[in-house]
This record gives sequence, structure tokens and C-alpha cells, in this order.
Amino acid sequence: MNLFYTPDIKDQYYQLDEVESKHCVRVLRLKEEDEIHLIDGKGTLFTAKIIDAHPKRCTVECIEKKEEFGKLDYELHLALAPTKNIDRTEWFLEKCTEIGTSEFTPLLSSHSERKVVKHDRLFKVITSAVKQSLKAYHPKLNNLTKFADLVTSDFEGDKFIAHCNPGEKTHLKQLCKPKAKCLVLIGPEGDFSPEEVELAKANGFQEISLGESRLRTETAGVVACNIVSLANY
Repeated sequence: MNLFYTPDIKDQYYQLDEVESKHCVRVLRLKEEDEIHLIDGKGTLFTAKIIDAHPKRCTVECIEKKEEFGKLDYELHLALAPTKNIDRTEWFLEKCTEIGTSEFTPLLSSHSERKVVKHDRLFKVITSAVKQSLKAYHPKLNNLTKFADLVTSDFEGDKFIAHCNPGEKTHLKQLCKPKAKCLVLIGPEGDFSPEEVELAKANGFQEISLGESRLRTETAGVVACNIVSLANY
């Protein structure tokens, strides 16, 4: 399936942007009458026919659409402190998009080693993973957010914070409920500070474990995502 991300599609006829047109015509060597698929990132999958295979402004005609294609019956919001090596964060975004995530928030905490991210670059990584894994829903990517701002904001659902500080914690698999909405916080390489954990607890977050192994930040994010996915399998 040749899949293209077209978030502004509305009408029967649609012109791919220059980047997607080049990929369609120059790279994939598609031509008039060939069928492709389009997604709006909001759950609609379109089947379309190429009517003008121009390498800069390829035009297609939509001939069929499916709504709520591949819709998850749960909502997962992952908030993770970006890693010093941004490649690791991009890997996390890619894999969690493939597994199934509704929303991402890059998190700025007191021990964060990376305090700046390129939103556009991270968005493109997610978009590429959406297309690669044939999904019609594009996860929301929020701007870099301060820890205190996120944990004190309103959230209607289960709230969890994963950390390695001493104390009793319950494994996420025992707390994760099917068909639920949840927010999971994953800390930086230096973990969340005790003060941050206390602030989260004071705002309704449950402390969780992701197992006995000590995990890298990005690995912890993928493990949490997979646990939630399996709880809804």
C-alpha cells in the first residue's frame, strides 16, 4: 500500500504537495490510473486514483474512503524527557507510533540533559512512522512542556509516573485498564527528582514500575507503550 499523509484533504480532487508528489512520481514511479492511499491523520483512509502524474503537483481523484480506519479503543499519552542523543528520542517516537499512541509530550524536568527540541523534525519522524505502519491516525505532538505545568494540568484519565527512586511501586501491567485513557510520565537519563515525584503524587499520579531491569529513557517509553497496548489486545 502506497500511503501519503494529506492532513488538509477535503474534496474529491486533491493535489499532493511537492515533497509527496516527487516521492509518488519520481521515487515510486507511479503514473496515471495507478491507485494510492491517502490519510488525513484523523482516522480517514482514502483510496485515490492518479489523474495527473506531475512530479511537483501530482493530482489525484478520491474514489473511496473509510472512516475510523484502525481506530484504537484506548488513548495513550506518553510524556518523555528527550534524551541527550536526539536519535534515541526519535527512535522512541517511531516505535511508539507503530505500536499505538495517541499523544506525545516532550517533557522538561529538573534533570533533563536536553532542553531544546526541533518540533518540526520530531513531527516528521512521527509522520514517517504513521505511513510506514499504515495508520490513519496521526498522534498529536505537543511542544516541549515543563514538568510542573504538565502534572498540574487537567487530565481526565489514569495518571502514572515511572521512576527508579527508592520506594514501593506497582507494575504498570497491574494498573493499566482496557479501553481507558492514560498518561504515562517517563523521566530523563538522571530520572525524576524526588521533589518531582512528590509533586506528581500530590496531583493524582500513581508511581509505577516497568520491571526489574534498569531501562534507558527511550526503552522505558517503548516498554510502557507496549504494556498499554497488550492490556488492550
